[in-house]
Amino acid sequence: MYSLNLAVQLAVASARTIAFCAMVSPIVNVIGAGLAGSEAAWQLARRGVRVRLVEMRPVRMTEAHRTALFGELVCSNSLRSDSLDSAVGVLKEEMRRLGSLAIGAADRARVPAGSALAVDREEFAAALTHALTSHPLVEVVREEATAIPAGVTVLATGPLTSPALEAALNQLIGARHLYFYDAIAPVVTADSIDMSIAFRASRWGRGGDDYINCPLSEDEYEAFVGALLGADKVAAHPFERPVYFEGCMPIEEMARRGPRTLAFGPMRPVGLEDRRTGRRPFAVVQLRQDDRAARLYNMVGFQTKMTYPEQRRVLRMIPGLERAEFVRLGSLHRNTFIDSPRLLRPTLQFAGRDDLFIAGQMIGVEGYVESAAAGLLAGINASNLLSGRPLLVPPPVSALGSLIAYITDPERRDFQPMNANYGLMPELAHRARGRQRKLDFAARALSAIDEFAARCAVAQSPLPLEETA
Repeated sequence: MYSLNLAVQLAVASARTIAFCAMVSPIVNVIGAGLAGSEAAWQLARRGVRVRLVEMRPVRMTEAHRTALFGELVCSNSLRSDSLDSAVGVLKEEMRRLGSLAIGAADRARVPAGSALAVDREEFAAALTHALTSHPLVEVVREEATAIPAGVTVLATGPLTSPALEAALNQLIGARHLYFYDAIAPVVTADSIDMSIAFRASRWGRGGDDYINCPLSEDEYEAFVGALLGADKVAAHPFERPVYFEGCMPIEEMARRGPRTLAFGPMRPVGLEDRRTGRRPFAVVQLRQDDRAARLYNMVGFQTKMTYPEQRRVLRMIPGLERAEFVRLGSLHRNTFIDSPRLLRPTLQFAGRDDLFIAGQMIGVEGYVESAAAGLLAGINASNLLSGRPLLVPPPVSALGSLIAYITDPERRDFQPMNANYGLMPELAHRARGRQRKLDFAARALSAIDEFAARCAVAQSPLPLEETA
């Protein structure tokens, strides 16, 4: 787990101002050291640009973070599918070809998760933190940013932007302010799962036995849903109107849509066989490895806003979790995002200020990978602006380009956050079906991103990730 000693070392080391007095080259401010900010800072530094990376943790913590590490993963340890028949898998491969720090660190911190790229959270975040704090061109400042600085700046404070900086952002973008809620899934210890009931398997056998499955009969499922709906929930503030992102919907909100919604959602049992009965269970709860040592497992798709005592009571009704030890319970927090179609150019520049780039989840990309990808593009373009090179827009047939095109389309109304998906990409010039159609999308995207990568010149050779890990 994250040690107090490491927290103290980070706080002390990063509180010192790094001496750049002898250097006269311009400096780019990167505000926020989450996935987007860390990626932007890395892309700038590897191009020979000085970076001042401002991160408020641990001086000021958020409602969701627990450590001072850069790129801490809050909701889940999964970066989702790594297969090329998934758009997010293609996006990760595009980022590898563009020299992504986040994906490089994730590949090295990988834990078993079938076809998904899941990571040991602490190892992943520690790698990002060390890569940036040890880079000679990166100055880390541990303090809360309360204003948007002058000069070339990448704003990547994420959905949990502090109230002071949020107020400064509101003054810049105007009165219209969009927001939604995000919920975190619980994590349990592996040795507290009753493996005489639970069993290892992946749906349809894809990915071997990386997942632990807790099977429910119809009666057990109905009792669980009833308890879920009747459980006490954490109340929102009176001024907050909950608007949930469909990809991170709390289980109780899904259950309110109908008694079988969960059975057709995160608890769907298709492709699984209860080894005790030899039959498919009525419903199933899947748990995914959360750390490299396989001591922790998170409850897949079980984001919740139940109170902590109710979580312990209700979740222990699940067969196999009767004695579950929860090392992290679910929680609910407010996430903010801007109206990007109105405010951002496809270069991720703010429409009203050429030297301000905005990146990460606050621009309406939803997901770890998408957030880091936005930071990657913002970092490249901030470097290009500083050096006088043309600013770049990724090709629309790529996963990155299609996502950026979606969130910056000025014709879009009622904007909501979006994941990378094949539905955003232009249609193929030929007919293809099923998995082959997805693979053809992937091949076209990667061919286009290879050409794009050639234009994303690196003026200074990057430090090998192995040297920074």
